[in-house]
Amino acid sequence: MTVPTALLRPHAEDAYAGELTALAAADDRPRPPGWRMSPAAVVTYLLGGTLADGTVVTPKYVGPRRLLEVAVATLATDRALLLLGVPGTAKTWVSEHLAAAVSGDSTLLVQGTSGTPEEAIRYGWNYARLLAEGPSAGALVPSPVLTAMRTGRIARVEELSRIPSDVQDALITVLSEKTLPVPELGTEVQAVKGFNVIATANDRDRGVNELSSALRRRFNTVVLPLPASFDDEVDIVTRRVAQLGRSLELPELPPALEEIRRVVGVFRELRSGVTADGRTKLKSPSGTLSTAEAISVVTAGLTLSAHFGDGVLRPADIAAGMVGAVIRDPAADAVVWTEYLEVVVRERRGWGEFYRACREVSG
Repeated sequence: MTVPTALLRPHAEDAYAGELTALAAADDRPRPPGWRMSPAAVVTYLLGGTLADGTVVTPKYVGPRRLLEVAVATLATDRALLLLGVPGTAKTWVSEHLAAAVSGDSTLLVQGTSGTPEEAIRYGWNYARLLAEGPSAGALVPSPVLTAMRTGRIARVEELSRIPSDVQDALITVLSEKTLPVPELGTEVQAVKGFNVIATANDRDRGVNELSSALRRRFNTVVLPLPASFDDEVDIVTRRVAQLGRSLELPELPPALEEIRRVVGVFRELRSGVTADGRTKLKSPSGTLSTAEAISVVTAGLTLSAHFGDGVLRPADIAAGMVGAVIRDPAADAVVWTEYLEVVVRERRGWGEFYRACREVSG
């Protein structure tokens, strides 16, 4: 007997199927060929809102509306979309939800790494059938990009700048001509209306390969910034931590807003190199200290509190995560963190417990 198992992370089109269905049903605006809903409805799906029938659409992204309008408008043209930003600015999250809203399928994904081969973008072969039959349509193994071209859907390429440059350029013909030649079969695959590509990239991590000018010209680039305000970032962290808590089936805990605000405040000060009141200049560590890392620190702290603590998120629960997020370079970052603790944290009223917890973990 097969025991049903709950998925750890459902695809966006499954997790938010009710919202997508309600939006499509209520949408009376023109839809580009192959789209499940209009561009305006896609933006509503990403930013949230309340429909005429009372359906509440939860925000998937907190940020400037105009950025998402530009991104969605790009997908309605023959230009591909490049989401650019430092790590942790929700590039992958946005690309997944855009694909889910436009195509109803976010799974046509190429994950970029230093070892990504050209076959991941073009096509490969079933070698058993290739040896038995020779080159044939049945022996061809389509890539996610090729499948998206045939079916008029969105293909996603994550971490494009991590893919070797010669492999990146396999996208040029696809993006410019909307065809993919298959010379072994003496044929080509032409893209169906609705096809497009969303790529993500950042230029802050190690192992980055610059995009050629020929490839970059074929993308419209939208830069996703870090949250503009402290309150926006706190809102993002609070929402995502709650979603992750439900997904991981963590026990219900009391609100943890105080500690979330503390984590976000520390990260923003170290990122900017100055305290929130502007009075003290700080050294910044080598890491990005992004919103995604703040979410990770708080989620780990909640897990510690739920399973090994008293069920209330306390400074001791987040201290280890904070130190791990800040100190990436053991030599340089440890100095930055120690100085921040002694100069800023130690002197703050009400931060004594946090200071002691961080000092204990830091050693």
